[in-house]
Amino acid sequence: MTAKRVSRLDKVLAQRQPDLTVFAENLHKPRNFSAMVRNCDAVGINEMHVSPATDELRTHWRTSQGAEKWVYIRTHTNAEAACSHLKSDGFQLVAAHLSNVAIDYRDVDYTQSTALVLGSELFGVSNETLEHVDQQINVPMMGVTQSLNVSVACAVVLYEAQRQRQAAGMYDRCRLDDDTLTRQRFEWLHPVLADYCQRHKLGYPALDESGDLAEPMPRVDGYEYPVRSRLLISPHPCGTLQ
Repeated sequence: MTAKRVSRLDKVLAQRQPDLTVFAENLHKPRNFSAMVRNCDAVGINEMHVSPATDELRTHWRTSQGAEKWVYIRTHTNAEAACSHLKSDGFQLVAAHLSNVAIDYRDVDYTQSTALVLGSELFGVSNETLEHVDQQINVPMMGVTQSLNVSVACAVVLYEAQRQRQAAGMYDRCRLDDDTLTRQRFEWLHPVLADYCQRHKLGYPALDESGDLAEPMPRVDGYEYPVRSRLLISPHPCGTLQ
């Protein structure tokens, strides 16, 4: 990997927004999911939440353009568990949902810790999940159709969040804690070695400023660790969190 590539990834990490996320409930179409993951990466979201966990919800590379390597996907058994998890972490839940109580999406303060909640392509956010949200929003429509595609609505709202956060200077300094930054930097720069360490329950070795190993790679008796560590075409070692 070139020094230019390392510098770019370090810059991206420095702009990640740990207190902005998306929770997707009951999505059925992988292309919509893939586009939403790409949206998340584009505005600096570090982790996306989905429920329920299903093998059918895979990303399409042509749609996501590999964004799933840079956005952690946390799965939840059901929507209630996801909402409880986000609430306990201090997120306000803002649901994009067509209703009489929904306000213009631009009237929300996205500089607060915010989870954008999006529902299934056909039915939207479920009534059960709406009971947990703090605010419902909509995107004003001037045409015949009443709503946007779910991935498009996701992008529209997230870019308003990005606009507000840029104006507040929230992209001007690194907002990841030191432990998270160190861990993710290793996983991004050395995905193959990160996978090796995880499989063998080893700690990550330290990296120097250039992204190279600053200490010997730990070994496991009877196993060879991979020599080529910076294979960015490899799947993200922690792409899915349980």
